[in-house]
This record gives sequence, C-alpha cells and structure tokens, in this order.
Amino acid sequence: MNLILFGPPGAGKGTQGDNLANYYNLVKISTGDLLRKEIKKNNKLGYEIKYLVDKGSFVSDELIHILIEDKLKNRDYYNKLIFDGYPRNLNQAKMFDLLLAKYKQTLSCVISLNIDKEVILKRITGRQICSKCDQIFNKYYNIASIKKHKCNSSFLVTRADDNLAAIENRYDTYVKETSPIKKYYINQNILHEIDGSKEIHQIYKEIRTIIDSLET
Repeated sequence: MNLILFGPPGAGKGTQGDNLANYYNLVKISTGDLLRKEIKKNNKLGYEIKYLVDKGSFVSDELIHILIEDKLKNRDYYNKLIFDGYPRNLNQAKMFDLLLAKYKQTLSCVISLNIDKEVILKRITGRQICSKCDQIFNKYYNIASIKKHKCNSSFLVTRADDNLAAIENRYDTYVKETSPIKKYYINQNILHEIDGSKEIHQIYKEIRTIIDSLET
C-alpha cells in the first residue's frame, strides 16, 4: 500500500510517518528530507533550494516531480511508500496520480492531520533534531531526556527553516495552496481526517485503525 500523510507544517507527519513505516515495513518519503539531501551536495541546485527553504517558500513542482518519480520507479519500494509533505498542491496531486499510473501503483488512503496554527507555531519553534541519530524532540512537548535520548545533548539542533517568519509563510502557503487538495481526495473517497492536536500515541492508534481496516 501507498499512503499520504497530509497536514500543515508541524502537524506531526514526520513522527507518525516514522512510527508507521517501522510497524508496517514501509518506506517514508519526505520531500523535506529529499531537498535537504540536495542542499548538502553544495552545488548550484542545492544553493537555490536552500534559499527558498530558508525563507519558507516551496521549490518548483517540476523538481519535486523528478525526486518523487525516482522513488516510485524503484521496484524495492513498490506499493510500500508513505509520503510526508507531498503532494503540496493540486498540480502535484494530479502529477502524482499520473506517476502512480505510469508505474502501476495505487494510493490506498490519505490521512489528514488537522491542527490549529497556534499549536503548530509552538511545535515547530520547539522542535529539536538529533544530528547523530535523527530522532525528533520538542523542548515543550517531548523533551530529549536521558531515558529517551542516548546521544549527547550537543547533537540536538534546530533547523534553519524552523524560524517564526518561515513558519508563518509556510503555514499561509499551506492554507492557500495545499489545503484545497483535500477536496480532490475526498472526491476519490480516500481521505480520512484526524485531530492532530491529540497525543502522539492517540493519533498513531487512530491511523493504525484506519490502515488496518483497509487490509481487511
């Protein structure tokens, strides 16, 4: 099965995606991660992406299309992908459907995590990522205690694009460009909405209930 985790930045897509990927033996595809890998290459394209990401803007649909197609054509990932942060707009959603058809794959369901802007701002500004083990914590909600985090605290970093101005811009862009694709997936009868302000384990349980119902 292929799944989409849908929702504004800071809704918890990354955390839920990691948990679901581990449980169902799926591969999580985050456009944010894909773009950051390009940035680390320190080439012209990477510099252009970094400029856009740091100010909270999106890169072109064409570039995202190329990155996503590279994953869909990999037979090791056939019908076992979780997409986090993609598609971001209606054009990408339609392009994604064409790619799925091209590689004879299907989209099982779309999980939409709904959450208020105020909660999102606190979640993102408090987000900390371990540069060694890639675990994600939050200094307000999920503190990196010794019990939870075995790496030295010096490895905890805040992403450059997790600043207030960039977050405001990303959220406003989401509302304007991304939110309308809900209707697109409602019309396909595959959208499931969840309250993203609940505790992580509650959200995870609800998502698993939805996924398990698809397999029966």
